[in-house]
Order: sequence, then C-alpha cells, then structure tokens
Amino acid sequence: MDRSEVEAMEPLPAAAVELVERRIEEEHGYLSWLNTSVDVVERGRVVLSIPFDDKLTNSDGGTIHGGVAATLVDTAGGIAQRTAFEDPLSGGVATVNLNANYLRPATGDLRAEATVVRSGGSIGVSDMTVTSSTNGDAAEVVVGQGSFRLFRE
Repeated sequence: MDRSEVEAMEPLPAAAVELVERRIEEEHGYLSWLNTSVDVVERGRVVLSIPFDDKLTNSDGGTIHGGVAATLVDTAGGIAQRTAFEDPLSGGVATVNLNANYLRPATGDLRAEATVVRSGGSIGVSDMTVTSSTNGDAAEVVVGQGSFRLFRE
C-alpha cells in the first residue's frame, strides 16, 4: 500500500491510539525517561515530541545530542508503519535500516513527524522530519527515512 491507500483506510480505533500513547508516554522506560509525548496517531502519520531538557544535551549544554533526534526518527517511523496494519494492535515492527541526515543543531523542543511512503507485505518505508523549536521559532534539524520489517498477523 502506498501513502494514499493507507490514509484511505478506516480511522484507527481509539483503543489503538490510547495503547500507543500509554506505551510511549508511561510504560516504555527509555522513551518515558526522555519525556516523549504522542501528539498525533492516525493512519499513515505519527507525530511525537520531546521537550528540551539539559540532561539531553551535549557537553556544550545547549545542543541536544543527535541520538535523541535519531530515537524520534526511528520510533515515529516504526509507529507510522503500525498504523497501516488492518489491526494496529497485532503484529510487530522492527527497524531494518535507518538514515538520519542532520541539518543543524537542535537547541529546543523536538517534534518528529513520520509518514508512510509504502507499507508492503513484509517491508515498509517511512519518511521522517524532526524540527526543533526555541521561543516559537522552528527549524528542521533532521530528515530521515527508515525501512521496517513488518510482522503482520
């Protein structure tokens, strides 16, 4: 299925959205520690965010470590693929390949948007963009693409 076919599917059940929110925001040790929020979960699109925190910065104390943005790229891309499952509560997703292109330092809150490019029988591809916002000014800091192994039940 390509992006338009995924977007044309029936809306996600509320239980699926609630499950993603709970697992990311409350139950996942690492993502919860990062204070990750689930902002949007819909067919073919996911938006996650992480607020700026000194504990996430490089030794300069002002720029967020690139691994935090890579985590958002990976997580958002994989969850976007799950939204293409007929039943997003079943099956699984595993990262096969991840590409992150760093455009500029991240100095504020992070927001990652992932969209499904294609969701095939066993492999899916997502596009991801991370923006950083400081005092209302947002700039793209990372663009990426990932391929994910899809375990459909």
